[in-house]
Amino acid sequence: MKFSASDSSCVSSCIRHITKGLLNLLITKVCLFSLLFGVVWAITGHECLPGGNLFGIVVLFICSVLGGKLVGMIQLPTLPPFPPLLGMLLAGLLLRNVPYVTDAVYIDTHWSAALRNIALSIILTRAGLGLDPTREGFGVEKGIPTLLLAAGSFDAILAITGFSTCLGVAFSTGSTWMNILKGLLEVVGGVVAGLILGLFLCCVPGNDQEDLVLKRTLMLLGLSIFSVFFSRVIGFAGAGSLSTLVLAFLAALGWKTDKAPVAAMVGRSWDVFQPLLFGLIGAEITIKTLSPSTVGLGLACIGIGLVIRLLVTFLLVHFGGFNLKEKLFISVAWLPKATVQAAIGSKALDLAREEGDETLINFGLTVLTLAVLAILTTAPIGALGIGLAGPRLLARQVKDDAEGGATTAAMGLVEEKTA
Repeated sequence: MKFSASDSSCVSSCIRHITKGLLNLLITKVCLFSLLFGVVWAITGHECLPGGNLFGIVVLFICSVLGGKLVGMIQLPTLPPFPPLLGMLLAGLLLRNVPYVTDAVYIDTHWSAALRNIALSIILTRAGLGLDPTREGFGVEKGIPTLLLAAGSFDAILAITGFSTCLGVAFSTGSTWMNILKGLLEVVGGVVAGLILGLFLCCVPGNDQEDLVLKRTLMLLGLSIFSVFFSRVIGFAGAGSLSTLVLAFLAALGWKTDKAPVAAMVGRSWDVFQPLLFGLIGAEITIKTLSPSTVGLGLACIGIGLVIRLLVTFLLVHFGGFNLKEKLFISVAWLPKATVQAAIGSKALDLAREEGDETLINFGLTVLTLAVLAILTTAPIGALGIGLAGPRLLARQVKDDAEGGATTAAMGLVEEKTA
């Protein structure tokens, strides 16, 4: 095939047009980034330069996202992918422990605590809204995905509420009975506040308003974040967690089927705060200060807890109408722990820093270390266990061709249990 002069001219023109378009796009993005940086620098000054809080948060976020993507790309033969949250946590760990880098990527403890509390609010909101377990796939016929997702949400609610209440009692002063009474008041006050705010969300904004999903999402997240922070200000930290759960649950009941787009938008906000949460948790750990005995005893404690968890889970579902393989899978699916540990693992450290007591700060660091160890061990083990055990232990149910073919609910459980 021969090309004429006109054809060559046309090709050259197309190349110049594409090159010019790409160059123009590159220049536009560079200019926009420079303008954004210039405006932020003019407003905040040194905060957006190396060593400033804004610089540290942006670098941590970018590195955590990249770390999550890199770990998520690791694909071994016949094995499911590793949870991206491991890469996010390791990114924060590296930024904190690499010489010179740790000085440039600085984040004030108050900023770090605030961002982690916002992430906690989003986690509680998602738990309150509930997860949609309507899939087809392995174990659906007996409702195993529904059972695991519902039980997982309840487990997160119980863990966060119980931990927050006990933490409030541990840091309280005065008689034991007064501390117990305060814990009960936190539970009652949180439920009552959640009921009031949840009923309010059922009515406001009205169904006739424009941008209803956006307004509902903003109201829901705004009230959730306010509840968590306001409860800390008045000294009833546990009440905020319960209030957030109850108000999100009631709002979802009131919205009924209309809750799905709100839950999706809340999920997108979690996509932003998940890298921050795990990156910030990793950045709290300084490897050179870790005690070998703390790490060893912590791993032993986690191991014993996992064995007990396996046995108890197997016994609890023994009379649920499941066969042996299904009981084994449910027990394995109960292993991974990540999001809740990241959300509440540093709360003791935050309270200890507010008290300014070095002994309490060391105890808080020990709790945080155990939380990080739990994430690093149970998340990959649980994800691999679910991914490998699902196809082998559960019966498969296939969708009709018109609905898009077969899907695997067990794979979905990996994402939900470790995300």
